[in-house]
Amino acid sequence: MYLKSLKIYNFRKFGMDNNKIEFVDAKSFQEQRSEKEINIAPTTTLIVGKNNCGKTTIIKALDNLINNKDAFKANDFNFLYLKKLLDQYEQAILKLDDESKERIETPYLQFNIGIGIEDNSNDLVTNLVRFMKLDDINNSELEIGIKVELENEEVFIRDVKKLLEKNHNSSIRFSGFLELINNSVFKTNYYNADNDKIDNFNIKNLIELRPIKANNIESEKCLSKAFSKIIEYRYKSLFGEEGNDLNSKISDINEELTKLISEKHTHSINESLGEIESNEKLKVLLRADLTFQKVMNNLIKYEYVERDMNIPENQFGLGYTNLMMIIADLIDYMEKYPENSFNSKVNVISIEEPETFMHPQMQELFIKNINEAIASLLKSKNKNVNSQLVITTHSSHILNSKIHSGNTFNNINYVTIKNHHTHVVNLHDDIIIPKSETNTHKREDDLKFLKKHVKYKVSELFFSDAIIFVEGVTEETLLKYYIDSNDKLNKYYISVFNIDGAHGIVYHDLIKALKVPALIITDLDIKRADKEKESFKQISGLKDRLTTNETIKKYNGGSDRLEELQHEKFEIENVYIAYQGKIKGYYATSFEEAFILTNYENELLNSVLEKMKPKIYEDITGENKNLNNIKENSYKFQRKLSNNKSDFANELLYKFIIETEETRIPSLPQYIDSGLSWLTKKLEGEK
Repeated sequence: MYLKSLKIYNFRKFGMDNNKIEFVDAKSFQEQRSEKEINIAPTTTLIVGKNNCGKTTIIKALDNLINNKDAFKANDFNFLYLKKLLDQYEQAILKLDDESKERIETPYLQFNIGIGIEDNSNDLVTNLVRFMKLDDINNSELEIGIKVELENEEVFIRDVKKLLEKNHNSSIRFSGFLELINNSVFKTNYYNADNDKIDNFNIKNLIELRPIKANNIESEKCLSKAFSKIIEYRYKSLFGEEGNDLNSKISDINEELTKLISEKHTHSINESLGEIESNEKLKVLLRADLTFQKVMNNLIKYEYVERDMNIPENQFGLGYTNLMMIIADLIDYMEKYPENSFNSKVNVISIEEPETFMHPQMQELFIKNINEAIASLLKSKNKNVNSQLVITTHSSHILNSKIHSGNTFNNINYVTIKNHHTHVVNLHDDIIIPKSETNTHKREDDLKFLKKHVKYKVSELFFSDAIIFVEGVTEETLLKYYIDSNDKLNKYYISVFNIDGAHGIVYHDLIKALKVPALIITDLDIKRADKEKESFKQISGLKDRLTTNETIKKYNGGSDRLEELQHEKFEIENVYIAYQGKIKGYYATSFEEAFILTNYENELLNSVLEKMKPKIYEDITGENKNLNNIKENSYKFQRKLSNNKSDFANELLYKFIIETEETRIPSLPQYIDSGLSWLTKKLEGEK
C-alpha cells in the first residue's frame, strides 16, 4: 500500500480545481535494498514552486488530518470560498423558509486520499475493507473521502442569520463570520467512493506521517539534544524503563553522594541552624538527585572533527547543522519505526525546504547525501522500511538533482498560483514531451536533451514569475537592461534564457503545462540564395520567401512559407511568440538587423557601429555620414557583426549604463516591445 494522491478542497489557498497532488510509491526503493547503491531520487515525490504558493499547505493538510485532526480553524478555510458563501447568505438567508435552508451549503473542508494497492503484495488491507466495493477487488487504487463538517448545521445557519441582522458593515460581517466558524464544532467524517459515511475509522490507523522541518535549529546545542534523545530511546528499547543496569548504578551513586554530602555539609549546616532554632522545627536535608532522564538529557556533547581537532557544535556552520538535524530526525524515525506497521500502514516522511542555510553545491548534493544516509541506516537495521519520501522545495538545485539523478520529470508536483488559487501541475515525461507513434526516436532524444538542458541552463523557469526565451547573446544581454529599466516589469522575477529556436521548441509543452507567462522572441530566419548573401540583398517583401525557423514553421501550420504569416506574433494560451515584421520598409532576419533598422538614426547606436566596424561604417555612410544608408545596408551590418555579437552587445550595454539622458537610449524593435506589453498585462492581471 502507498499514498498515491491527495486532493485538497477549500483549504487555505486551495479551491475546487487543479488541486490534486500525486505521490510515488516506495516499491522501487524496497527493490534497491539488496543493491549496492540506493537511489531514492526516482522514489522521491518533489513539491516545487515559488514562495507562498501552497507547498507547505500540502504537508500541513496531511499533518492536520493524520496527527492533529481537531486543529482546523477558520483561518484554514479558503477566504475567497468563505466570502462567496457569506455573499450567498447575504442574498438569501434572511428570506429563507425551512425548505430552502436545507439547500444552503455550510462551510466544509474536503480531502480525498488515494491509496494505491500493489499486485502480489503482502499488505494487510484490513483498514481499507470498508472503503472497498466488489469492483475494487482487482483495482489498484481506492479513494477515501474526508470531510471536516459542522456538527450542527441548523444552529450555524441560525447564528449566521443573527449576525447578518445585527451588522451591516461587510468587513465586520466577515470578521464575525470567521469568529462564528471558530466557535462552531466541526467533526471529521469519512466517506467511501459512493459517498456513504464510514463510522469508527481514523486515518491515523492507516497512514503514519513523520514531518521533518528543516529550519529547526532552536539553539546552539540542538544537535546534542537530538542525538541524546536517540541514544535514550535506544537504551530504553534495550533495557526497558525500569530495572536496568544503569538505573541500579544511578541509585548507588545517589546513595554514596548523599552520604558524602551529609557528612561534609548537611550535619554542619543543621548544627548552625540549631543555634538559632530547634532542629525539631528547622532542619534541612541535602541529597543527590541524579536520575536516568537527567543523565540522558546531558549525555551527549556534540563536536565535529577538523584536522584532528574537536570543534564545539556552536561553531558548526548553519548549513551543516541543518543537514545533521535532518539526518538526526531520520535516525530517530528509523529507530522508532514499528515492525508491525510494515504491512498494515502507509508510511510517509516529509522534509520541508531542506535547502535552508545550505549553499548551492550542498543543495545540489542533498538528495545524494540523504541517499547515503538512508543506505547506511538500512545496513545497520534489520527493518522493512518502506516509507515514501516527500520533499517540498523552492531550490532549483534540488530540482536539478531530482531530474538528473532520477532521469525523469515524473513525480514532480509544480505548485503555482492561478486566479488567486493554488494550482497544481503534475509533471510527467509524457506531458512535457508528448508521445508520437511516428517519431518515437526523436521524442527520446528531445526528452534526453530537455533533462540535461534544464539542469545546466533553465531550471529557474520553475520559480519565475515569467520567462523570456531568446535566440542570441545580443538580445539576452540587452533585454535584461530594458526589463530592469521598465517600472512595471522590474517588480517581477523574470528569467531570460538564450536557446535557439530549433531546440527551444522542445520547451513549449513544458511551458504550457507550467502556466507561466512566456515570451518567445524568435527570428524570421529568411532563407536566402547564396548570391543574395554575397550581395547583401535587403528583403522588402515575403512573397515566395521561406523560413528555416522551426518555431515559426510549427505554429504556421507546419508551413515554411512566410507570406502566409498574418501577424507578427503567435499567441497560444500562456505563450506569446514574437518575430520581426516590416521595419522601415525591410524585413530583418535577426535581432541585430531589427535593432539597427529601428534605430538607424540613433546617435548612440551609430557610435557603437562605427567603433565596432570603422571601415565598413565609413564605406556605407560616406563622407557626409548619410544615416539613411545604414537603413539600406542593415543586412550587411548584421553579416559583418555575426562573429562579434557578444562584443557588440557588451559595447551597447556599456553605452546604455553610462548614458545620463534616457531619451538617447535606442528603442527596442516593435515586435519585442509588443511582446513585453503582453507580458506586462499577463503579470499585472495575475497580480
